[in-house]
Amino acid sequence: MIRLEDTSGGAIARAIDEERHRMGSPATGMVLTMLILSDEEYASDATEAAVLSARQHPMRILTLIPRPGRGPDQIDAQVMVGGDDGPGEVAIVRLRGDRAGHANSVVIPLLLPDTPVVAWWPTDPPPVPADNPIGHHCQRRITDMATAPDPRAALRERKAGYVPGDSDLAWTRLTSWRSALASLLDDGETRATAGSVEAEADNPSAILLAAWLRWALDITVEFTPVAGPGITRVRLETATGPISLDRPDGSVATLSRPGVPESTIALPRRGLPDLLSEELRRLDPDEVYGDVLESISTAHV
Repeated sequence: MIRLEDTSGGAIARAIDEERHRMGSPATGMVLTMLILSDEEYASDATEAAVLSARQHPMRILTLIPRPGRGPDQIDAQVMVGGDDGPGEVAIVRLRGDRAGHANSVVIPLLLPDTPVVAWWPTDPPPVPADNPIGHHCQRRITDMATAPDPRAALRERKAGYVPGDSDLAWTRLTSWRSALASLLDDGETRATAGSVEAEADNPSAILLAAWLRWALDITVEFTPVAGPGITRVRLETATGPISLDRPDGSVATLSRPGVPESTIALPRRGLPDLLSEELRRLDPDEVYGDVLESISTAHV
């Protein structure tokens, strides 16, 4: 680990390049730059998740931690460079005092040329990420409503400020649920006439799941608050009887449907590295997420 005190974006970039040269490992394998904008509370977990994701998506990880208030106006950094099987490149940058408001000027010399840029706000994102100076650089802007003090207010904010290229880990957490439910209705004959979702009251993924079912199936979907953990049950009414996915333990779901013996489906709650890796597999806009956000009415949040 290289420590730099009272430094600059250009000096951090030179330190990374010099360490690469020393190791004899040029950065030609980097496929993107990941910008993490976080407070101290979430920075460590977010950086660790990105490092683990870098095993699938080699990248330069820049964790920016604003520290406004009293103290010297300076930039301090920790730089780590991995080898052939390492995490890529990591710079943890603390912007102190007045420098806390100038993250964009620090980032510019650190962006890898001719590669996509992804921004991730683990908590407290700007109201419109695309309008943020950091967001301007990015093909993808990732937020997480689950970390918000009021997830429902965060969902309303994401809906109001959505721009193609935005995404949210509350939506990513639904991939397994959406895949399982879609497979139950893909025979062209089974049609749902109504539905319900049971989950913790302010679980943003559950609200998005109910909205997706309404949008995709054009049906009424009720939301029922329960103790959890997370999403515990989805039920779809059909002409031949109900289809139900019950996941009381947050891990394995029981599938019940008319005329078929019960079966189990693995629906584990996924960790940050897995969620982030999925987000980085494709960087074009998630049009379905945008459509589902647009479809949500104020009555449902």
